[in-house]
Amino acid sequence: MSLHWPIPLLLLLSTVVQAGPRVVSTIPDLGAIAAEVGGDLVTVTSLVRPTQDPHTLDARPSFVLDLNRADLLLVVGMELEAGWLPPLQVSARNPRVQKGGDGYLDCSTLIPPLDVQTADRSKGDVHPGGNPHYWFDPRNGVRLARGIAERLAALDPGHAADYRARADAFVSRLEGRMAEWQARLAPRKGTRVVVYHRSWTYLLDWAGFIEAGELEPKPGIPPSPDHVAGLVTRVQQQGIRYVLQESYYPTNLSKLLAEKTGARLKVLPTMVGAVRTNTYEGLIETLVRELTD
Repeated sequence: MSLHWPIPLLLLLSTVVQAGPRVVSTIPDLGAIAAEVGGDLVTVTSLVRPTQDPHTLDARPSFVLDLNRADLLLVVGMELEAGWLPPLQVSARNPRVQKGGDGYLDCSTLIPPLDVQTADRSKGDVHPGGNPHYWFDPRNGVRLARGIAERLAALDPGHAADYRARADAFVSRLEGRMAEWQARLAPRKGTRVVVYHRSWTYLLDWAGFIEAGELEPKPGIPPSPDHVAGLVTRVQQQGIRYVLQESYYPTNLSKLLAEKTGARLKVLPTMVGAVRTNTYEGLIETLVRELTD
């Protein structure tokens, strides 16, 4: 993909006076945590809308302008944005947000990865560095808040104490909610589920659920009727209770699987801002509520 929007022209279209760091996140979840940590000291813009598939994104001229002005770019990493973000970074002509720049934070470096695999495209849309959907585990939410606070403190040392204090408050609140969520999830531990895409690996690991099958025969490969038929047998034999699916994938085969097996289809929000989830806490609360319903 090649982008040729002239930055000087774009800069003339809008002039914004902003004293604090400008933060751009690829997904709104990272942006929501940055907003908790930065408060009114930062402005936060997210590129991916909460109902979009973050693996693929159509570039817009406004993204280039956002990245050109950014002091800090937060990316999921693990190649989640590899198909669309690099050309935007090049077109933005902002050395701060290039890989290796002091304004570039690969947030996957802050968490312990799951599903680390060898690079083999015959296996589908694999991520050799690990499964990139780590924000669904609130333990990683704690790690993200700490890491983002430290990067903001380095970029804006005059407010370092503020960023760290806000991160402490967010972490304290989140850890309190985690104790409550774990108590609600405890009776459901060991529940077996089928997933559409392996977006829920970290959530299920934290919740104590078991991933017993995937509708996608390989990551990123749409399910075939034959594959679904095989899953029907597995679900019936193993007493699997739920089918979990992202809102941005088609639900026709998931509904068919649920109808034929009696399992419940749960179409879950994948990012902050979807289904009235306006905060990171709100997203995790919604997911816990769905898993314990």
